[in-house]
Amino acid sequence: GSLVSWSLTITDVDPISNQLIFERFLNPERVSMPDFDVDFCQDRRDEVIAYVQEKYGSDRVAQIITFGKLQARAVLRDVGRVLQMPYGQVDRLSKLIPFNPASPVTLAEAIEQESEIKEARDTEPAVAKLLEIALMLEGLYRHASTHAAGIVIGRDPLEAMVPLYYDPRSDMAVTQFNMKDVEKVGQVKFDFLGLKTLTVIQKTCDFLKQRECDVNISLIPINDQKTFELLRRVETFGIFQLESPGMRDVLRQLQPERFAEIIALVALYRPGPMDDIPRYLACRHGMETVTYLHPLLEDILSETFGVMVYQEQVMQIAQRLAGYSLGAADMLRRAMGKKIKAEMDDQRKNFVIGCQKNDIFHKVANKIFDVMAKFAGYGFNKCHSTPYALIAYQTAYLKANYPVEFLAASMTLDLNNTEKLNSYKGELAFYNIPFLGPDVNISGAYFQVEYDAEKKECLGIRYALGAIKNVGETAMVAAAAERERGGPFKDIFDFVIRLDSKFANKRQMEHLICGGAFDTLHPNRHQLLANLDHIMKAAEFERDRRASQQTSLFGGSHNDAATQQEFTLSEVKPWKGIEKATKEFEALGFYLTQHPLSSFQVYLKDLHITGSDKLLSLLPTKPESIDLTMAGVVMAKQEKTSKKGQRYAFIQLSDNTGNFEATVFSEVLTAYRELLEPGSLLTLSVNAYLEEGNPRLLITGLESLSQLSNRSLRTMRVRCGSQETVQAIADFLEKTPIDAYGAQIWLSYKNDNGGVLLRLPKRYALTVDDAQTLQEKRIFDGITFQ
Repeated sequence: GSLVSWSLTITDVDPISNQLIFERFLNPERVSMPDFDVDFCQDRRDEVIAYVQEKYGSDRVAQIITFGKLQARAVLRDVGRVLQMPYGQVDRLSKLIPFNPASPVTLAEAIEQESEIKEARDTEPAVAKLLEIALMLEGLYRHASTHAAGIVIGRDPLEAMVPLYYDPRSDMAVTQFNMKDVEKVGQVKFDFLGLKTLTVIQKTCDFLKQRECDVNISLIPINDQKTFELLRRVETFGIFQLESPGMRDVLRQLQPERFAEIIALVALYRPGPMDDIPRYLACRHGMETVTYLHPLLEDILSETFGVMVYQEQVMQIAQRLAGYSLGAADMLRRAMGKKIKAEMDDQRKNFVIGCQKNDIFHKVANKIFDVMAKFAGYGFNKCHSTPYALIAYQTAYLKANYPVEFLAASMTLDLNNTEKLNSYKGELAFYNIPFLGPDVNISGAYFQVEYDAEKKECLGIRYALGAIKNVGETAMVAAAAERERGGPFKDIFDFVIRLDSKFANKRQMEHLICGGAFDTLHPNRHQLLANLDHIMKAAEFERDRRASQQTSLFGGSHNDAATQQEFTLSEVKPWKGIEKATKEFEALGFYLTQHPLSSFQVYLKDLHITGSDKLLSLLPTKPESIDLTMAGVVMAKQEKTSKKGQRYAFIQLSDNTGNFEATVFSEVLTAYRELLEPGSLLTLSVNAYLEEGNPRLLITGLESLSQLSNRSLRTMRVRCGSQETVQAIADFLEKTPIDAYGAQIWLSYKNDNGGVLLRLPKRYALTVDDAQTLQEKRIFDGITFQ
């Protein structure tokens, strides 16, 4: 809301064009100093703190202390430890307390709500003592730490104003007053926030510079049609503020055409204002008439179709209708937010009197005041909503116009979030962007975009070595630096020898191998893993030999020794599809080159399987639901007990298009518990619906894909593209048992002149696995099942 901040480029949001009110930020009638919330690229936040220390003096800059309180779960655990109670017993009790960070449940409330805690208290003296002490200690300060973002910058040395605390591990003082008390003694608090999205934007621009495309994110057009088309298609995964299922659902209904609508959406989609979303949407699309309690409200509320969305609108109403100054209007807004009755009564009186001067009837003025008071309790600040919306728009602009660079940057910032990376994999497939596997001779520690300099085209996004589990970013930075210094690695021995042992230990090497990082040097991952001990010992011997400046036993160069070791690797067959995919999953956290379901595509094609990526577009809103068939590999299972004592479970699954969660109730859980274990490949019958924009899936039946693949075929049609194809079929069937009740095989052939369909006279005992083998030979066409 500050024109000065915009003029000095502290913010890119123009308060004039966006109708932001300075008095919401600072005015002579304000009783407390405002907070400064400034978002920085998270990689450079420390630079900002170092800068203010240098500019204003380290004795004038300090972090702000926070105190951790003993909440219900923590107090139980601490008291239980002091009483030397068994960990399992205390842990079980702690987990019975509902976990709700937004509105923490007190221990007394938990005891009242949870019958198991009551029962344990009444039957176990040790638990009764635990709870008695814990209830007395709950709410006390447990420890001190520093505010995540808060910084105090003083005009004078801070030690003269506030008591300070010095942590020997830090070079920066910390106030002993918390953020509220530090303001009471006249200090101004700044929030220096490290925002990941700003780093994504900067990283995207850095990628673009590599192909000589210089984008100034502050100067992009605010009405870019490609951006709004992307938003209307709701392709908002990875877009700041707009990627949650609920937000996407509202965005789909809104179909935004102007930046102002994104600002409104960001303000409305939060507890409280969400109740006004249906009316906002109905008025936006002309399904409901926009009405105003008084004509003077039209100029203020027309932007949001008659719906109060921003705190600034409350201030403008007070100014326009009741003659308040904007400073006094801000005081009115604050009074409404606090809901102090005596103060509200005074404000109502002043508001009604002011309205009467504008010929607004007493009854209408009171009604407007009531609407404002209700809204002000949860209304959002447009000065916050606008920059949030701007960052949302900027990320949408980059994704719409430069999807490769934007997704590579986003993946780098989610390097250790395997669930997010798996979702990004689906995004790359959607945009037809090649996802190139990790390679010790090409990959960096982070995700990168590969370009063909001559053709000036993108080759795809290369997987980051640092994203492989248990290898470490630091180690992979060192590996990339060594490759830059000494040239490409010649083989796995060369890699281990040239890196320090702490950067290439056995665990790291196992994950690099299983993740496919050595595939271009040696494609048999199983052989490398089986010989890893031998490789590590050979590399250690070579490092020691070099360190002692001794010559090799065989003479010659290191390359000769490495080649000799390569020849002596014991023979091991490569992993088959599912085993290779499983090992890759263990290393990467998701399936990159091949999903286990890929081996069952022959079968799944005929079952009309619904992919997890299609759920949001297919499902009706609760209470309506539909029945679907899905397939997936079980990733995790979490069993719980209902209040009625029945067991149920949440099952995490993965299919070719992403991850999804389903619930299974007692009857199905009991019948199929042995199949619902991590690694199991299943087909699922589910009842599905949308609730608050999120898919809800209930498993009503399931079957093992491994068992299904052994079913016999009733008919199979094979496409014959050439004489070689016919010969391949003949060779295959020669080894297949003849069965009078087996599969009927049809051969089809087509060319420009027509086609022919031929039925073989004999039937054969064929399974889905056999059909898969034919498919791998690229001669499969279609099947039906018995």
